[in-house]
Amino acid sequence: MKICATTLGETAGDLLSMTLKVGYAVSSLVLIGVFIVTLVSQLLSKKHYPLLYWTVILSTSTAGTTMSDYMDRTLGLGYLKGSLILIIILSAILMFWRFNIGSLSIKNVKTFKVELFYWAAILFSNTLGTAFGDFLADSSGLGFGGGVLLVSGVLALIIAAHYYSKISPVFLFWSAFILTRPFGATMGDLLTKDHEKGGLGFGTIGSSTVLAAILAIFISYTMKNERERRRVHLSLEKIDEF
Repeated sequence: MKICATTLGETAGDLLSMTLKVGYAVSSLVLIGVFIVTLVSQLLSKKHYPLLYWTVILSTSTAGTTMSDYMDRTLGLGYLKGSLILIIILSAILMFWRFNIGSLSIKNVKTFKVELFYWAAILFSNTLGTAFGDFLADSSGLGFGGGVLLVSGVLALIIAAHYYSKISPVFLFWSAFILTRPFGATMGDLLTKDHEKGGLGFGTIGSSTVLAAILAIFISYTMKNERERRRVHLSLEKIDEF
């Protein structure tokens, strides 16, 4: 679901900024506004709602796409410099979180303060992922397909380390979580760019529509499981009371 959301974030962000010619600056302002609205709704929510949660994830991904493109292209920082700046910001957020809370485990995301750290890390990890994904595809010479294969290989190593090593699960989680974004960035470009540029030529509209449909199916399945979990929980509470 995270990979689907980050890939959709890339294609939808490009749809707004490039296909509709809104521009990176205006697109960033619009999508940051959407992110703030969805984030406030999430922070004020007393329960976990999968649809709301994944809407915030998607809004960080789309906002991250246009923010990164604005930094790298409009401001002229370039992919490498933009990536380094975002790595520093993300590292600072994670270190500040670790210093204040004592752990980066998402199992501890139960308070308002920790949730702010969590969403700040997600927003900047998605922004970083776009810049780094573009660096892999354009500046490194790997191309879109090569970038996808490289990040896929690293993700596969992380999965193997999860099952066959004693490396910190929290470290592996954040490594995988952050890398899903450059995967989504390169995969999104692979899907949307023309054949002449090394892409598959599906376009931003077609790719975004298909990805949105797939994510909607996943979210519906998650919501069904959430309702079932709550039903079972209430049933067990009634049995205990009896």
